[in-house]
Amino acid sequence: MNKFFVLIIILIIAPFLGGIYGILHDQITYTISEEYYSKFKFVQFGLDNWGLGYNISSTKTPEIKLHNPRIGAAIVGFLSTWWVGLCIGVFLGVVGFIQKSGKNMFKVVFKSFLFTIAIAFLTGVIGLIYGKLVVVKGNINWFIPDNLIDIDAFLMVGSMHNFSYLGGVLGLVFGIYYSFKQKVKLNRDTVN
Repeated sequence: MNKFFVLIIILIIAPFLGGIYGILHDQITYTISEEYYSKFKFVQFGLDNWGLGYNISSTKTPEIKLHNPRIGAAIVGFLSTWWVGLCIGVFLGVVGFIQKSGKNMFKVVFKSFLFTIAIAFLTGVIGLIYGKLVVVKGNINWFIPDNLIDIDAFLMVGSMHNFSYLGGVLGLVFGIYYSFKQKVKLNRDTVN
């Protein structure tokens, strides 16, 4: 299998995997704080303009009520992360050229991508815990809608989202390390 062809496949798969991660991530965070979406993310993405719902509050303090908020959370999740998946795919795919064959390149890059997703998720969970133990007790400089009812849940979810992006970067670093490690291992196995 040609390595350039493998890179093209990776660049097709990566945004899809990134988007799926975002959908699942945002289903979890929607469960923790519906207000994070109805009073922030749905507003930020203008989902009321998509014909999916309407503003039940004012222009100053919008609150978007969707006909199906879980679908709204899925849309927000996908739109927030497909591009992160693409960026990670570009980096891991280019680094993957160090592998001996296209087949090995695909295997190593795909595993690296899965490691990146797992690390992003675990880092996000750490962010949720950090949000619960630290952020809700601190003086933060975040956008907080005026009409929030459960501020703690909103802050915890915001913390989880921020940490998840950090986890994507950490996962990418680990994925690149894994790719180089696999190259060294293959070279060592070939010599022996």
